[in-house]
Amino acid sequence: MDKLNFKNVHTMIGPDAKINGPINLEQGIIIYGQVNGHISTRGSIRVAKGGFVRGNVKCSNIVLSGSVIGHVKSEGSVVLKKTSSLKGDIRYRKLHIEDGAQFEGQCDLAYEPENAKAPNQAS
Repeated sequence: MDKLNFKNVHTMIGPDAKINGPINLEQGIIIYGQVNGHISTRGSIRVAKGGFVRGNVKCSNIVLSGSVIGHVKSEGSVVLKKTSSLKGDIRYRKLHIEDGAQFEGQCDLAYEPENAKAPNQAS
């Protein structure tokens, strides 16, 4: 499996942090604490073991070791580690679910980025 690029992670939510409200970023984020609100970034997201997100997540790639209650949209890959818990639908291009991961929802492989044009669409 490919290693995800977390070089452009500019934001970290510490284990004792509780954030309320949406988070909008250009770069990646690592979450050790709790976020109550939607997260949208062009970068990668990692929800560490013990991290928690209640809200929808939109990103380029996500590695989930903690918990998410909400839908996940990834323009790239979604990795659910064995310690993860996800209650929500996944839209992705690449999906890897480890043994032991808890997932309740639907998967949609046909995710297209919102800015992508259909092949028959004229400019």
